[in-house]
Formats: sequence, structure tokens, C-alpha cells
Amino acid sequence: MTDHLWSFSTESGHLAGTDLTGWRVEASDGHIGKVDKHSDEVDDSYLVVDTGVWIFGKEVLIPARAVTRIDLEEQTLHLALSKEQVKDSPEFVSDKHLADRQYREEIGQYYRTSWPFPGGMGGF
Repeated sequence: MTDHLWSFSTESGHLAGTDLTGWRVEASDGHIGKVDKHSDEVDDSYLVVDTGVWIFGKEVLIPARAVTRIDLEEQTLHLALSKEQVKDSPEFVSDKHLADRQYREEIGQYYRTSWPFPGGMGGF
């Protein structure tokens, strides 16, 4: 089964090629930061979210599947993750995220097991 963790869902409203840099990011229970970097490559889509002072400037790598809705007018992305899930997520390490498969798998495993729906994301 293909792992769609690193792909935007069709329901999110994502338009390939849209520059999301600087857009506001909302967890399911409030504001968490802004998009610092992103990718919309097929099967390799993600957001790097700068959480600012909220969790002491930590940047986190969030798989595209966590995006539930993109508001083009408000330039806001909404996530299916809570603030706590984002806070507890692994920190983004720029020199590892593309080159180190184990690092990327560890991040994927965190989101698969912490997904807010029963049974995690295994079926996606």
C-alpha cells in the first residue's frame, strides 16, 4: 500500500505551484506559526513550520497529509493536528530531512502514531 503521508489530500484545496511561504498555520485548536519552507512534489510534499516564540523558535516538518484545508483568501493552512501534537513533533533538521531516510521515517512514524483519528494514518 502506498503511504500518502507525504501528499496533500484532494480535499485540502491545495493548488500545485502555490507559494505557501509565510502563510499562517492553524492547528485544530489554534495558531501555531507560519510556513517557512514547503514542497508540493508528488509523494514528497511537506511544510516546514516556524513556530516562533510559541515553542521557543522550533521548526517542525509536517507532512502534507496533515493539511485539512487551505484558505487562499486568508493565506492560512489548517491542520488536523493539535498544538500539543505539533509541540511534541520532532524538530526539523535541514541537513537531514532529504538525505537521511531514517530521519524521514522517524518523522513519518511520529505522525502515523499521533494522528488524531482512530488507528492513526495507516489506511492512508
